[in-house]
Amino acid sequence: MNIISSSEKSSESKLIYEKRIRLNMTQKELADAVGMPKYGDRTIRRWENGETKPTSLELKAILDFPESVPYLNPDHADYKMIDLFAGIGGTRLGFQLTGRTKSVFSSEIDKYAAKTYYANFGDKPAGDITQISETDIPDHDILVGGFPCQAFSQAGLKKGFEDTRGTLFFEIARILKYKHPKAFLLENVKNLLGHDNGKTYAVIENTLKELGYDVNLLVYHAKDFGVPQNRERIYIVGFNKQSVPNYKDFTAPVPPMVQTCVGSILESNVDSKYTISDKLWEGHQRRKKDNKAAGKGFGYSLFNENSPYTNTISARYYKDGSEILIEQKGSNPRKLTPREAARLQGFPDDFIIPVSDTQAYKEFGNSVAVPVINAIASEIIKVLDQNS
Repeated sequence: MNIISSSEKSSESKLIYEKRIRLNMTQKELADAVGMPKYGDRTIRRWENGETKPTSLELKAILDFPESVPYLNPDHADYKMIDLFAGIGGTRLGFQLTGRTKSVFSSEIDKYAAKTYYANFGDKPAGDITQISETDIPDHDILVGGFPCQAFSQAGLKKGFEDTRGTLFFEIARILKYKHPKAFLLENVKNLLGHDNGKTYAVIENTLKELGYDVNLLVYHAKDFGVPQNRERIYIVGFNKQSVPNYKDFTAPVPPMVQTCVGSILESNVDSKYTISDKLWEGHQRRKKDNKAAGKGFGYSLFNENSPYTNTISARYYKDGSEILIEQKGSNPRKLTPREAARLQGFPDDFIIPVSDTQAYKEFGNSVAVPVINAIASEIIKVLDQNS
């Protein structure tokens, strides 16, 4: 393909190219971010090369894509926090929406998640936490993190700090041991409680207690906090018994039990690229029929605007969307859009999605239900306020 020189490019070409470079986005990411149809990256490539021109509305959609950071740290905050295994910052956002905290350090190993994090918070997360010394971590009041669930090779032997070596939980434990923050919030899947016949969680809780923390185990459904998703997670809240003497004043938040419906998160006029193909739809139906005949309950799940909530969205949603398909009259069902996936986790609509649809599905599937975090954060801050 012949590339047109910059001097020959139209003003539209320059505007689009310069905007994309400022956003640090690929042509695919920009096309998905502004909601262009399938193969929109090819269209942007032609626009940038001056081969074709966008309509005024298409140009406006690109030029209006936000460049300012929506969730900068507040100028004044009462408490400092660090954000480990940060993902796209859902836990940080839940705390920051209280207006009482600011983040002084974050860590995330996935480059696409880090890109989304930077677009929304203006901070570039440090990389692999296993390569960062606890001595380089800033002082902070609150540590937050969601860590992968791993078995401990010596679980049940010493049942303490040493048992966690070689696991990612150890990265949290060693920072707690060195920095002694006043409080922490850890999030994980409910299966953690039964992992390795309960030994994994036992080691985690015993380690946290060994480090001087009072530990509270909470289990919540996202649907009970106003978002239409049946997502059950555990939340481990801890307070430093030395620096927070009133730690027993912590009260678990009461879910508001707001009635929800899937229609509240659905977009209108969704592009046809989200409608699944005839081949995929036939495959879904065939597998569900075969699984039912074999006595298995696995298969696709259909929802509509009147459904009270969806299944749990997972990081694998980008593959075929089978766990959450939206009914469409006279057509095959469709997948959620990335913005709908964000809403399903309680992210505000001004949260920027600067990555491709595939990466966006992974990121929101791996993230947290922001309203649940926000409710817990408010209760943690109440205890710290009383202490101060």
